Amino acid sequence: MTIEKFEIISTVGQKLSARLDLPTDGAPVAYALLAHCFTCSKDVKALYHIARVLTRHRIGVLRFDFTGLGESGGDFADTSLATNVQDLVAAAESLAARFEAPKLLIGHSFGGAAVIAAAAMDSCKAVVTIAAPADPRHVARTLGPAAETIAARGEATVKIAGRTFTLRKRFLDDLRGLDPEDLLANLNRALLVMHSPRDEVVGIENASRIFQAARHPKSFVSLDTADHLLSDPADARYAGSVIAENETVYMVMNYLQGDT
Repeated sequence: MTIEKFEIISTVGQKLSARLDLPTDGAPVAYALLAHCFTCSKDVKALYHIARVLTRHRIGVLRFDFTGLGESGGDFADTSLATNVQDLVAAAESLAARFEAPKLLIGHSFGGAAVIAAAAMDSCKAVVTIAAPADPRHVARTLGPAAETIAARGEATVKIAGRTFTLRKRFLDDLRGLDPEDLLANLNRALLVMHSPRDEVVGIENASRIFQAARHPKSFVSLDTADHLLSDPADARYAGSVIAENETVYMVMNYLQGDT
C-alpha cells in the first residue's frame, strides 16, 4: 500500500496527525476511518496490518491519533468519548474535502465505542468493532480507586500500560451520560462485531451484548486465540480480511462500488 501523511484540524483547532493508506492498484472503491484503542495511537502495529489488508481490497484507510495522543496536538486530560467522536467527525470531513467521505468506520477497543457513537454521520454505511466494550463505562471501572479520586478532586494521574496520563472529571461525567444500548438499537448501520474469547481486557461477553442490542444487518466473527491488542500480526491480518470479505460488510461495499 501507499502511505501518505494526512493532517486533520479538530473542531477546537488542534492538529491531528494521520496516515492515509491507499491501494497501489487503482483508486479506492471506498474509504474507511480506523480508530485506535484507549491511550494508543494510529501507529499500533495491529492497525497497520488491518489497513494493509484493506488496501489490497481497494479500500482506502485513514488512521489518526486522537487529540493529545501520538503525534496529535492538544491535552489528553481534556478529552473524553465526546471529543473522540468530534475528532472522528473532523477526520471524516477532512477526508471528504480531499477525496471522499468515509463509508466504513472501524474501531478497536475504546475506539469501537467511539465509532458506534459517531456512526450517525451521513456518509457512514457500516461499522466494525474489534474487542470493543459494550458499555464505554468499562474504562472507568478499570481505573479502580483513581476513579474516586477523579470524582472527588476533579482529576488524577493514572498509569495505563506502563505510561502515565492525567484524567479529569469531564471524562467520567461524559461516560455517565451515555445510553449504549440506545445507541446500538438505533445504529441503523450494517454492523460487524469481532472479538476473541480469550480477551482478558475486555471480555467476550461484551461482544454478545453489542450483538444482541443491535438490529440487523449484523454479524459476529470470533478472533479465536487473539489477545486484546491483536499483537500477533497474523491475527490482525485475519481481522482485516474478515472486514473486507464479511458478508454483512461486503454487501454494503458491493453496493458502494456501484455508486463510485
